[in-house]
Amino acid sequence: MLFADRYDAGRRLAEKLSHYQGKNPLILAVPRGGIPVAYEILQVTGGRLDLVIPRKLSAPQNPELALGAVAPDGTVVLEERIIRKLGVSQEYIREEVSRQLAEIEGRLERYRGSRPFPNLAGEIVLVVDDGVATGATLRAALKMVRGKGARSLVLAVPVGPPETIAALGREVDEVVCLATPELFYAVGQFYQDFSQTSDREVADLLQQVWDRQG
Repeated sequence: MLFADRYDAGRRLAEKLSHYQGKNPLILAVPRGGIPVAYEILQVTGGRLDLVIPRKLSAPQNPELALGAVAPDGTVVLEERIIRKLGVSQEYIREEVSRQLAEIEGRLERYRGSRPFPNLAGEIVLVVDDGVATGATLRAALKMVRGKGARSLVLAVPVGPPETIAALGREVDEVVCLATPELFYAVGQFYQDFSQTSDREVADLLQQVWDRQG
């Protein structure tokens, strides 16, 4: 195990991101697990904290298998090879995108209320999660941020398999990842405590930051 918990991972990751101190980065955390990690990064880099919520597009009869992912603004990335192999129809994909966008909308309202989403144009944006496995959902988030005109796009994760990190690295200006173990089964194997981050914990951390930032 590499990390005691997500806060420990965030503190270690923050050390590698200290060069963003004073540059007022916009930190977009992927909830729920990315919020504690991003919170610790914010303590070192400063800047602002907000959310990006991508969702996996699940295969028919196999919800664990990703056909791709969708970001909050409708940006979609697809795993064309898997879609062709399974013979998934375009109608199914459209319906699944709509289902996941509705879920994203509900979560955004729960976590952010009516708070307006920040303008990403010209910003230094750090996209943060507690780890990455296949990278499908993060690809959608990164594509959305890039499409909204971020000046510099950084992916920051504590751990991920080397091939996934290499692929995601081609989507960003900088990738900061503390560990890329070859023997990778799931993100949770690298944490002593990988218990689910609760909605209350997410809401409390965000409110604490937003009250401070005004």
